[in-house]
Amino acid sequence: MFSAMDSHMDSVVIVGGGQSGLAAAHAALRAGWRPLVLEASDRAVGSWPHYYDSLRLFSPARYSSLPGLAFGGDGERYPRRDEVVDYLERYAAGLVGHGAEIRTGARVTAVEASDAGGFSVRLDSGEVMSARIIIAASGSFARPHRPALPGLDGFTGQVLHAAGYRSPASLSGQRIVVVGAGNSAIQIAYELSAHARVTVASRAPIRFVAQRPLGRDLHFWLHLTRFDRLPLHRADRPLTAPVLDEGRYRQALLQGRFDRRPMFIRLDGDHAEWADGQRERIDAVLLATGYRPNLDYLAGLGALAADGRPSQRGGVSRTHAGLGYLGLEWQRTPSSNTLRGVGADARHLIGKLALHLHIEPSATTEAD
Repeated sequence: MFSAMDSHMDSVVIVGGGQSGLAAAHAALRAGWRPLVLEASDRAVGSWPHYYDSLRLFSPARYSSLPGLAFGGDGERYPRRDEVVDYLERYAAGLVGHGAEIRTGARVTAVEASDAGGFSVRLDSGEVMSARIIIAASGSFARPHRPALPGLDGFTGQVLHAAGYRSPASLSGQRIVVVGAGNSAIQIAYELSAHARVTVASRAPIRFVAQRPLGRDLHFWLHLTRFDRLPLHRADRPLTAPVLDEGRYRQALLQGRFDRRPMFIRLDGDHAEWADGQRERIDAVLLATGYRPNLDYLAGLGALAADGRPSQRGGVSRTHAGLGYLGLEWQRTPSSNTLRGVGADARHLIGKLALHLHIEPSATTEAD
């Protein structure tokens, strides 16, 4: 499964031990490199334990694996959040068994260019280490996006992001506006609607896509056609991700279990003012508005644009040889930040980083 390790590549540092960091470690091992994964939390499972309790994957288990380890069990089921956590723990243990080093409780605070070439990596403990290659795979959950909605900062009701939502219990019986139109927004709105009065507010209408066209899960067709592995240009990226639906979400919307309205004009105190002139008291606004890359530790390196996004192409830094990224949304394909897609991106990135540094990767590395 893995090639022999090359001792001169001890300084491959991967920041983040979630699905992207683990996929990077797997690809590095296959290249004959010896990666060190630095994970800020106490487990190499990424942000999965912190997602809302009822979360299920939108892809079946058979299409939700990282390279080298099948998810297991019924391949047609949609794994729950805690199943993903268990899977990632098993995956991390397998990587350690093959020579990767994973350090938990190791938060990276800064990456700087080294005078000797390569990088210096500083941890919150004060420790500083050297690296020839840095792979930033720290995800985005720690940086939830809070859009500048009119009146949001002065709203006197409760404002929470989907990153802080766990279950309907704390919002039961309330009037809630869920902002967003993607899978998480609709899944949360549907769940809340059994306990509260819910409106989905979005700039664009909800786009439903059949979860099981012709009796097979959509991911069967994406895998068959390789559509979700096709590199797409920025202009091809949809403004709003479609909502995968077996029928229950659309039916609930049609039946009035929750409703959808165009984005409110403004929030005023504890009221929302809608486009039709209605003014309504709101208890809580839940922002299902996505995330931004969590890359503050690269700020001093000069690798980020003014908005905090990395300057990169296909995961390869445009500013520093030896620096790469994994797990960015739309990094190379529609599936780049998913369990099913990040493995291919990891193989691609390792091959490109090897070329940047004039290091010959092993035959098992794919620079696709």
